[in-house]
Amino acid sequence: MDLLYSFVASHNIAISAGILILAYIFIATEKIPKVTIALLGAGLTIFLGLVSSAKSAGDLLNPHYYINFVDFNVIFLLVSMMIIVLISTKSGMFSWLANELLKMTKGHPVKILVVLGFFTAIVSAFLDNVTTVILIIPITIAISRELDIDPVPYLITEVFASNIGGTATLIGDPPNIIIGSAAGFSFMDFVNELTGVILVTLVAVLCAMYLFFRHHLKTTPEKMALVTQLDNSKTITDKPLMIRSVVVLALVIIGFVLHDVTHIDTYLVAMLGASILLLFEKPQDILEKVEWNTILFFIGLFIIIGGLEASGGIKLMAEWIIDVTQGSQTAAGMLILWASGLISGVIDNIPYTATMSPMLVEISKVMGTDYTYPLWWCLSLGACLGGNLTIIGAAANVVVSEQAAKDGHPIAFMRFMKYGVVTVLISLVISSAYVYLKYFMH
Repeated sequence: MDLLYSFVASHNIAISAGILILAYIFIATEKIPKVTIALLGAGLTIFLGLVSSAKSAGDLLNPHYYINFVDFNVIFLLVSMMIIVLISTKSGMFSWLANELLKMTKGHPVKILVVLGFFTAIVSAFLDNVTTVILIIPITIAISRELDIDPVPYLITEVFASNIGGTATLIGDPPNIIIGSAAGFSFMDFVNELTGVILVTLVAVLCAMYLFFRHHLKTTPEKMALVTQLDNSKTITDKPLMIRSVVVLALVIIGFVLHDVTHIDTYLVAMLGASILLLFEKPQDILEKVEWNTILFFIGLFIIIGGLEASGGIKLMAEWIIDVTQGSQTAAGMLILWASGLISGVIDNIPYTATMSPMLVEISKVMGTDYTYPLWWCLSLGACLGGNLTIIGAAANVVVSEQAAKDGHPIAFMRFMKYGVVTVLISLVISSAYVYLKYFMH
C-alpha cells in the first residue's frame, strides 16, 4: 500500500485529473447512472489519498479533509427548494395558474406558444427547471390534444424557455447555485446582472421558434373555443395547503431579495421555509420524493473535484487561462462564455460548473476580484444557456424527451439539435454583446 500511496503522491495531478475525465466520459455516455459514477469516483479519490479522510492533522484542522470540499450551502439550498416545490405542487396551484393563462389566449395556437414560453421561463426562475417542465408537460399535451396539434413545437419551446428562464436567478438552475456559493453572490446580484439579458434572449428565441413552427400552429375556431371553456374549478386540490405554500414561497423569495440587508444566507432562508411547510406534512411522504440521487451526485462530484483542487490541478488550469488570454479580461470572458456554452451542450452543465468555479476562485487570487467579477457571469450565461444545444445538455431536456416519447410523440436527437444550435447561437451572441458592452468596453 505504501508503494501505491507514494506513486499517487508523486503523480497526484495526473491521477485526480484522470478520475475527473473518466467520470465526465461515463456521465456523458449515460450507460451507468451518474450518481453511481460520482460516488465511485469520490470513493476512489478518498481511497487513493487524493483528499484526506482525517479531520485533523495533529492539533490543526486538516485543510484537505474530504468534507471541506463538499459545498453544503449548495446541498442545503437544493434539498430545501426541492421540499418547498414538492409540497407547493401538491396543492395544484401551478397547474391552476397555467390553465388560467391558457384561457386568456382564447385557444390561439401562436398565443399559446408565447404564453407557455413565458410561463415556463418565469416559473423556472424560481423553481428548478425539471420541476417546471414536469408541471407543464401534461397541460401542454392536453391542450395539444384539444387543438389537434403536434405538441412537439410547444415542448421544444418550453425546454428552451426553462433553461433560459432558469439562468436569471440564483435558484433557477443548479450551476447558478454553485456559482453563487463559490463567488459569494446574493439572489439580487443574479437578478441585477442577468435578468435584462435573459429577457432579451427569451424574446429572441420565442421569435425564432415562431418562425420555425408557424406552419404547425394551426387549428379550427371550434377547437379554439374548447380551450376558453377549460374547467379550472377542480385544479386546486387543497386550499389550506395552497395558502400555506403561497405564503411560505413569498416569504422565502422576500428573504432571498433582502439578503443584502439581513445577511441571512439563501440556504438558511430556504431551509426555514421548507421546515415550516414540513410541520404540516408527513415528512416521510415528502422526503422520499426528494431527488436524493441528484444530491448524492453533487456530493460525489465535489469530492472528485476536491482531489484535483488539493493536488494543485485546478491552480494549473487557472494559470493556463491567464497565460493563453495573456491576462486580457475580455479574451478570458469570451473564452469562458463560448467554451461553457458549447461544452455544456454536450456534457452535463453541473459537473462542468463545479470544475470551473474553483478555477475562477484561483484566478481571482492571482488577478483580483474586480478582474474575475465579469468572468463569473460569463460562466453562468454559458453553462446555463448552453444546455439547450442537445437533448442531453440539461436535465429538463431529458425529462421532456422521455415524457414526450411515453405519450407517443418522440423527439429525435437531430430534430432537437437543429433548433438547439440556433437557440444557443442566438443566446451566446446576445450574451457576448451584453458582457462586452457592460464589462469590457473601457
